[in-house]
Amino acid sequence: MLFNSFQFLLFLPVVIVLYYLIAERFTWILLFVASCYFYMAFYPPYILILFAIILIDYFSGLLIEKNTGTRRKLFLLISVVGNIGMLCYFKYFNFFIDVWNNFSAYTHAGNTFDIKSILLPIGLSFHTFQSLSYTIEVYRGKQKAERHIGYFANYVLFFPQMVAGPIERYDRLGARLHEKHLYRYENISTGFKLVLYGLFIKMCVADNLAPIVNQVYEHPEKFGSGSIITALFAFSLQIYADFYGYSTIALGAAKMMGIDLMDNFRQPYFAASIRDFWQRWHISLSTWFRDYVFIPMGGSRVKTFRFVINILVVFILSGFWHGAQYTFLIWGALHGILYCIEFFANKIPGVNSISKIPAIKFLLGIKTFVLVTFIWIFFRAENFTAAKKIISGVFHPAAANASALDINYWIALPILIFFMLEIIIVKKRFDTWLDKRPVYLRWNFYAVLLFCIFLFSGVKSYEFIYFKF
Repeated sequence: MLFNSFQFLLFLPVVIVLYYLIAERFTWILLFVASCYFYMAFYPPYILILFAIILIDYFSGLLIEKNTGTRRKLFLLISVVGNIGMLCYFKYFNFFIDVWNNFSAYTHAGNTFDIKSILLPIGLSFHTFQSLSYTIEVYRGKQKAERHIGYFANYVLFFPQMVAGPIERYDRLGARLHEKHLYRYENISTGFKLVLYGLFIKMCVADNLAPIVNQVYEHPEKFGSGSIITALFAFSLQIYADFYGYSTIALGAAKMMGIDLMDNFRQPYFAASIRDFWQRWHISLSTWFRDYVFIPMGGSRVKTFRFVINILVVFILSGFWHGAQYTFLIWGALHGILYCIEFFANKIPGVNSISKIPAIKFLLGIKTFVLVTFIWIFFRAENFTAAKKIISGVFHPAAANASALDINYWIALPILIFFMLEIIIVKKRFDTWLDKRPVYLRWNFYAVLLFCIFLFSGVKSYEFIYFKF
């Protein structure tokens, strides 16, 4: 079920109304049934995979808490192997087979395997990371094991954020699922603002940019450098609007039930460095890798060479988390390399002071945006060959018979509105900023957003990009 579908616009109000009408002791059942229905609307059989994750980690958590020493580590290992094993099978099995077949062909080993037809369950990477964080925290002694399997199931399945995050920790989301939630107008009002704004970002910005991007990435050889560069910047904005829109709708849907989810974005394209970018982009994933990979490896409290290795490992794993292709590995590695270059550059005497000058900071922001936009090529391209065609096209002028981009220029209005709001509400959230405006201005904003959604929504409704992760 897509957030930007008529089905969801009927589903959400029904769930909200029932949530406040039924007895408190039954709300976990309502959320469980609603979340299962929401996920099964995509492909029903895959709910069994999520049930397997729930059972593995629920009992692992109880056994980790109950035991000590080697047995405690054993049950953590069961949880890790269970989660990562399922993720590897559904998401990476064919990639590993392909790697082996290429290696076998190169070395003439002769042993090859057939590629299997395996459909990736929507949002499996998010589910496994969220559930795995729970058992790790129980093992560390920072989280009490959940005794009620229903509440734990809702932590894994919670429908507003179950498909594409944010990746929540149990001490935040689990605790809120246990709280008694009384009806408050403020929660409904705030949630409505966020859902409306998220739909505007997704339907009027991301979905209108998608056709421009698709034209170039499907046939890069038809276009000149000007069109290709336009598509690169269009994708940079598309993927941000797409994922930010989803996250904003998720925050709004949860808020209507009195549940606060973490902010996943903080104007990332205003970042002055790659490090700053990753502190603003997909924050829940960045902090997950920080807490469960980077810090256990020694973090920054190690010698310089080891620090560089730690950074590269984290970014390469982050790239691999996004997809089972070489292009994602390159995408992650390039971010890691740039992170390290900036790290050493900042150690040069005087660089930190100069970078704080407003004009210099502005130029550094442009530099970061351009670099991130260029690296997105490896994220968007279907394979390495397609990425090479795009990069080659950037530096080649248009041929005499080059195609022109088919652009509906009226989409500039919602994009301009979104861009202006990003500047105006910097370091704030849309609902917080809007709550401080006069009543007449708030209602004018609602009208403008609704007007844009009805008039400027993309002709075609696109699935959220991060659903495939």
